[in-house]
Amino acid sequence: MTSDQLLRASDAALRERVKELTCLYEISQLAARPEVPIEEMLRSVVELVPRAWQYPEIACARIVLDEHVYAGAHFRAGPCRQAADIVVAGHQRGRVEVFYTEERPELDEGPFLKEERDLIGAVAAQVALIVERREAEQDKARLQDQLRHADRLATIGQLAAGVAHELNEPLGGILGFAQLAKKCPGLPAQAKGDLDRIEAASLHARDVIRKLLVFARQVLPQQVRVNLNEVIEEGLQLFKNRCARDGVELVLLRKAGLPDIMGDPGQLNQVLVNLVVNALQAMPNGGTLTVATKGCGDRVLLIVEDTGTGMSEDVIEKLFVPFFTTKDVGEGTGLGLPVAHGIVTSHGGQINVQSTVGRGTRFEIVLPVAGAGHSAHGRPRADGSQAAGEKA
Repeated sequence: MTSDQLLRASDAALRERVKELTCLYEISQLAARPEVPIEEMLRSVVELVPRAWQYPEIACARIVLDEHVYAGAHFRAGPCRQAADIVVAGHQRGRVEVFYTEERPELDEGPFLKEERDLIGAVAAQVALIVERREAEQDKARLQDQLRHADRLATIGQLAAGVAHELNEPLGGILGFAQLAKKCPGLPAQAKGDLDRIEAASLHARDVIRKLLVFARQVLPQQVRVNLNEVIEEGLQLFKNRCARDGVELVLLRKAGLPDIMGDPGQLNQVLVNLVVNALQAMPNGGTLTVATKGCGDRVLLIVEDTGTGMSEDVIEKLFVPFFTTKDVGEGTGLGLPVAHGIVTSHGGQINVQSTVGRGTRFEIVLPVAGAGHSAHGRPRADGSQAAGEKA
């Protein structure tokens, strides 16, 4: 090879290296812009990559990440392909691919250079780093939201407990004097009707205060052996006529031989009632309400599922915030689900919610069996066992 040929070869190699370094630099510049959505960033990367290959005029690229495909504007899979895996935290999540749309002479790897193998590996590593950083930022933001939410709930709980205790005494006086006044001889009918309304309003207010105290965990649950099958059998007696009247099919699926839990039957019944009432209100035109129990290792599950209007993600995020309600004024206090959540957590359990707008909602209560401790970690896993079912 003559000196001129050597010089031209050196110049060509240098140009290739400059293209490769420019590609990596531009990708790193993209990665430094957190305001750019990751989808837009990946589409920009696939436009940058082909310029760094030896034949950019016939090169095109695409990124496959979590089964989503990001391709260049003029992408076309060609006969020659070079690829590298995208590995995030030890898990393969996708790949970076470069294609030549036409055949080219054989080099180190088909028509591709050895340096291009190193380059596509570096691009895949950059993409993996971008994904890992973005997911870490999302996890951090989610944790911060959870901390703020927990802090708000703690503050509301303290305020609710204080207000409830302050109101209990005067409310008891109002209720007591109204009941005494009703016993006065010769009471006009109008006055008796007014006293009835005062008594009803006082009882409603006392019920709200009781719910506030439960939410604030000022009312400790009993610790007796409870069978969830018996709880739902008793609790659903109240709703059979209403379901029939409203065109709702009530399906009861009970797991035979369900182990007992330690808890308060009254409070657990209140959880069931709150969930069933919500389900019925979500099915104004009828539907199917399914109440089921299951065993799952050292946990038991209570499931309340409806085929109603469903909820959006925004509503689900606020379900357990006190006084939040999507119902009209006078139809709900916004305390039913927060109270249910407080009862379940005080029993060492958790509530999982799944909902699709227009298709319905599923509440899953997870509680530890008697003797299994009182902490519920992670999401429950169905055990696949068949429930002994019946239709009510």
